[in-house]
Amino acid sequence: MALSHPLPEPVVDLVAQRFRALGEPLRIRLLEQLMTGEASVQRLVTATGAGQQNVSKHLGVLLHAGIVGRRKEGNFVYYRIVDEVVYSLCEQVCDSLERQHRALGALLAATASAATSS
Repeated sequence: MALSHPLPEPVVDLVAQRFRALGEPLRIRLLEQLMTGEASVQRLVTATGAGQQNVSKHLGVLLHAGIVGRRKEGNFVYYRIVDEVVYSLCEQVCDSLERQHRALGALLAATASAATSS
């Protein structure tokens, strides 16, 4: 299904909501942990060093956004990524940052070289 452009306002709101859900460092760290597979809240608390209440709150945001799913087994709750677009999105953002970093490094090196040549 191809979207028409400009995007309808309700679609723009949904896209912004998805980006807001991803716009928190702890949520990115949680997703990074979940990229290796399903994990319990306790394992995510240990892996991130964040408190259980904080981890649970952020997992709730990701769950509400449809990015992760959860299941309960006994006293434990397990989370997993259900929207696999997150994998490619994270990879694309990291690749873009790496390219920007290299370009900035080259620019700074050229500027430093020009300054020492003067």
